[in-house]
Amino acid sequence: MNVLLIDAHPDEGRYCSHLLEVYREAVPPGAEVTLVALRDLAFSPNLAHGYRKRTDWEPDIARLAELLDACDHITFAFPLWWGAEPAMLKGLLDRLFLPGFTFAYHDNDTWWDRNMAGRSADVIVTMDTPPLYLRLAYGNAIIHRWKKQILGFAGFKPVRILPLGQVKFGGAEKKGAKWEAKVRALAQSIRQAQPAKKEPRLARFLDRKKG
Repeated sequence: MNVLLIDAHPDEGRYCSHLLEVYREAVPPGAEVTLVALRDLAFSPNLAHGYRKRTDWEPDIARLAELLDACDHITFAFPLWWGAEPAMLKGLLDRLFLPGFTFAYHDNDTWWDRNMAGRSADVIVTMDTPPLYLRLAYGNAIIHRWKKQILGFAGFKPVRILPLGQVKFGGAEKKGAKWEAKVRALAQSIRQAQPAKKEPRLARFLDRKKG
């Protein structure tokens, strides 16, 4: 199994990065694991022309596209800021999850192909919002968005979201062992819903881009 881990905290040495290391150490033996820290990559998070005109990939984005195409499973870890992921991660989604690569709209109807089918995903979200408040006050918006409008939209299945909070007021110290156990359980139970559906998508996307 090919596992891709994305550390999406802009700063190093932070708690969600620690949890991703816990995750990496718990991945079953025999898996090929690649860890990428977005803060170490050089790319613009701005999709300057939207989908009207192609914005060329920088070398780091091109390499990440190769890793995404090859992976069987992907895991993101990031802090919740203003109800969403940090700007660099949102920019990565805009730049990398492009039509023709991770999904493809149909020409004659409103539906689309989920090009990342056959791959699975986990998302670890650290936050200062208590999970109960996230659900009652905000309707678990971050969970629904990542599960249905981002990863599920592209075909990843299953998509498992682990919200952990509240980190402040000593939450990480008090609940750290429990949270790490949950992270290990995720890593040890990776499974693709329909692995036979996995297909390489990048080469065809790049060929169309050249044309």
